[in-house]
Amino acid sequence: MAGFIHNKLDMKLLALYILTHAAGPIDFATLTDLAMCDGGVDYFQFAEAVSELSASGHIVREGELYSPTAKGRRDSDAGESSLSPVIRARCDRRLSPLNEALKRRAQVRATVERAGDDWQVALAMDDDHGPLFSLTLLAPSEEEGQRVADHFLAHPDRVYNGVLGALITNEKEDDPS
Repeated sequence: MAGFIHNKLDMKLLALYILTHAAGPIDFATLTDLAMCDGGVDYFQFAEAVSELSASGHIVREGELYSPTAKGRRDSDAGESSLSPVIRARCDRRLSPLNEALKRRAQVRATVERAGDDWQVALAMDDDHGPLFSLTLLAPSEEEGQRVADHFLAHPDRVYNGVLGALITNEKEDDPS
């Protein structure tokens, strides 16, 4: 077998390493893709290892997303040095863009909830230092509210910059007369 991963224990440690170093819960396809950083990882054995980690209480699955439990974090910390430094470095490189995306997703939120006859759309955005922007709007329908929420989630920077631009623009400077 080529690579640094040679048995199911190695695969379990790899799965725990990835899950404990991910910035949030991830789905099985992403977990598997990240684990395929070594020629010794067999898809079917890896899937079995993940299933066993779930059954043993090391990881938990909520919907389609997996995350480590306290037990999984503890055992990952204890066994991390058993993973090759090469594998850890490969995982870290592959986790970096995912963690940036997960972090950004966690910093940008939108909810749509019933508010009497209307729908309330709550938009929020944080940066690394805390809350940056929040706005609550009313929408005439759930569909319209969801459209606003989806647009904000897709382009939070445009919404933020647009509102900020409207608030700090000096109208006298913009008036050509």
